[in-house]
Amino acid sequence: MHVCMCNVSVLSRLVLPLQLAFLHFTAVVRLILCFRGMQTKLLVIFGVTACAIWSKSWWWNSRTVGTKHWSGHTKSAGTSATVCMATAMSESNPITVGNLEVQRIPCLSDNYVWLLQEKNSGKVAVVDPSEFKPVASAIQDRGLKLDYILNTHHHWDHTGGNEDLKSKFHCTVVGPQADKGRIPGIDTALADGESWQFGDLEMQVFDTPGHTRGHITLWFPEVQALFPGDTLFALGCGRMFEGNAQQMWTSLSKLKPLPPATKVFCAHEYTHSNAKFALSIDPDNQALQKRAALINDLRKQGIPTIPSTLQEELDTNPFLRPDDPAIRKNLRVPESASTVDAFAAVRKAKDNF
Repeated sequence: MHVCMCNVSVLSRLVLPLQLAFLHFTAVVRLILCFRGMQTKLLVIFGVTACAIWSKSWWWNSRTVGTKHWSGHTKSAGTSATVCMATAMSESNPITVGNLEVQRIPCLSDNYVWLLQEKNSGKVAVVDPSEFKPVASAIQDRGLKLDYILNTHHHWDHTGGNEDLKSKFHCTVVGPQADKGRIPGIDTALADGESWQFGDLEMQVFDTPGHTRGHITLWFPEVQALFPGDTLFALGCGRMFEGNAQQMWTSLSKLKPLPPATKVFCAHEYTHSNAKFALSIDPDNQALQKRAALINDLRKQGIPTIPSTLQEELDTNPFLRPDDPAIRKNLRVPESASTVDAFAAVRKAKDNF
């Protein structure tokens, strides 16, 4: 059972400022005893007030930062307790697809690391571990041993925990052949069309460059589970940092024919902002309107919106629908323009949104 540590974190952060305040107070008392002048007393009182204000400010900022870091979500003071509870609920309820159990581990500000367990063999893997501590804690809290790290691309918020996790658990790092030089600790490099065995499950690999030049997407056909990293998001797609529109559209086109019921476990909680953009260029899409309303309700409660299904993305994600007449019209893309040009227009609009 997951235990929410928000209150413990706040109490632990209270200790240091109280200790500092006590030290300041004792020093002030000694000064008053040594010096009797009114001027000195006024200076001392001013110093005590300044110290008290500083201590309160320091504690409050530390509390806010600590809570934000723990939960993986940005929270206002009025909703922090709700989000903490919602996050705890999301962590304690694994998603089961066939013999694959998938656990969400919130990291950094909006990353999701996916903890996988193949139930028949007991093999354990994590997808794109951005940091060490929350991932190691999640593994140990469940009494598991990490066998594999699966990386979709080299960015630090997807590989930041690789080396420490590998050192602790002596696990194998699996990543893209096209970018093996930038994957920390890589042992096994996989390329487009290759398969890799995770316990009793086959994992297939798609090269999906665009976000980075060496990005891959992981596909478990038997249980219809897709881990696209930063290629495909709920209602979005990755920025093209190292690729171009042709590459990204080709990559996304590899994923569109997969079964509609496929669960899409993307790597970031960007869905709320993505929905706002999607509505701005596709406002009359009723399926999108309903989905956006649901997303808004979920995020108000701090509840994750991931995974989605591929069918949802095909119906509402503008990056998979650049040929839609309404989207083209709203972006002033000519009917004669190619699909790639229309996709590039959608991506540019989102970059400037």
